[in-house]
Amino acid sequence: MDLKTLLLSLMLDSSTWFLLLVGLISVSIVTWYMKHKKNALIRWPIVDALPSLLQNAHRIHEWTVEISNSVGMTIVGRGPLFGLSEVLFTCDPRNVEYMVKTNFSNYPKGPEFLENFDVIGNGIFNVDFEEWTTQRRMAHTVFTSKNFRNYITSVSKMLVEDALLPLLAHVATHETAVDVQDVFLRYAFDGIFTVIFGRSSNYLSINFPDDEFAKAIDEGTDGMFLRHVMPWWKILRFFNLGAEKKLAVARKTIDHHLEEYIASKREELRNGVESSDLLASYITSTTSQAQTPTTDTFLRDQVLSFLFAGRDSTGTSLTWFFYLISKNPQVEGKILEELRLVHAKKENTGGVKKLFVFESEDLKGLVYLHAALTESLRLYPPLPMNLKMCLRDDILPDGTVMKKGMKILISVYAMARMESVWGKDCLEFKPERWIDEDGMLSHVPMQNFFVFNVGPRTCIGKDMAFTQIKLAAAAVLINFHVEVVNGHNVRPQPSLVLHLANGLMVKIKKRI
Repeated sequence: MDLKTLLLSLMLDSSTWFLLLVGLISVSIVTWYMKHKKNALIRWPIVDALPSLLQNAHRIHEWTVEISNSVGMTIVGRGPLFGLSEVLFTCDPRNVEYMVKTNFSNYPKGPEFLENFDVIGNGIFNVDFEEWTTQRRMAHTVFTSKNFRNYITSVSKMLVEDALLPLLAHVATHETAVDVQDVFLRYAFDGIFTVIFGRSSNYLSINFPDDEFAKAIDEGTDGMFLRHVMPWWKILRFFNLGAEKKLAVARKTIDHHLEEYIASKREELRNGVESSDLLASYITSTTSQAQTPTTDTFLRDQVLSFLFAGRDSTGTSLTWFFYLISKNPQVEGKILEELRLVHAKKENTGGVKKLFVFESEDLKGLVYLHAALTESLRLYPPLPMNLKMCLRDDILPDGTVMKKGMKILISVYAMARMESVWGKDCLEFKPERWIDEDGMLSHVPMQNFFVFNVGPRTCIGKDMAFTQIKLAAAAVLINFHVEVVNGHNVRPQPSLVLHLANGLMVKIKKRI
């Protein structure tokens, strides 16, 4: 066969050669994958870590721990859209403190964060720079007001006494199992709803009513999470398909309810009705105080931001706390010792014993309760991830080179599980790590505690959250024993909020 005939034959049979080439490449990829599949993070050509991310999206939080232990606490990779951007993952407290505190101005949320969380709008958790400074100043004025703090305390105590404890007593009497995550999320929603709007949603009641507004907030949270693991979400939004269609419906429901609530509050204020709630405080703030007009859109974005944050931080924190307590009876015993000392001094003598409710002042000096709650928050932070971007080229404390525009993912969840940060007992539920030799709360571990953020963006509702959590936790513990149902599968839900994927089914037994 001459050269010309050979070349012609090869050209005519090019499809065979092409298929052979594809086969060889496929075999090579499969062989390479089988060799590396035990690794928590596989770096693919072009798409880098995207296949690993998609493969582990259903267990995203556990995966961040695995890659931190196997690869390192700080990892730089290429973004999902064919390497057009770089992404930094870190759970190193040195780097985190540098970004959120030391060089705060260089690490804003960024425009992409605002786009991903557009359901919340231009609220305090989404915006940066001057707009954030103005909103923060306004929120600080409201949240530090003695009148508002007293209002939060009275709302929380009333909700515990009139709704939470009666519901649990009803469950205990009927000896049925209940999803206590659902109960605590209802408690948190009703609490923050009342704090914001000045009236109860009645979401926490014995008949477990449906609530269209609360459900829409849940769906909004889930939809915004999916945007972080689906690079094609903008295509779905453009065609109004799948998760984006569901998110759009949820947003319409949220906007409809908020429009009604804001209009109702404005009408109340016009009629001279006095109110201490957050919405009333914002509406009555003068332009000179806020330097921001209190338009309906502005109010909508503010109250929705606090609704998302207040509900999730309180409800999720309480659920994980009682899960840990049920698995650590020695911790429960020590907390009960503290609570019973207070209870013994305040218990009414004679008559029928009633469900006992603490005053917030009763709980301020309880060291072990505070330590146990803080330890629970360390292990199971309600917001396990924080997202940022790099504004200008920089170098982090560990030497990592940062480039302008780089996206940043901070895992507070993974940080809690690093031996180099918390010691060999990092996986243990150990309230003692927060107590010093003199039996007082220790501030040393706080340098690695970013649950409520640190620096300028420290959570402005931190005190409110602790008030709601402590009042509920103390009242439930002194009145009831909470026992997780045998065999119940407990694991984190892949979401922006660290919910339990299967809820927390428990049995409730009266204690006093």
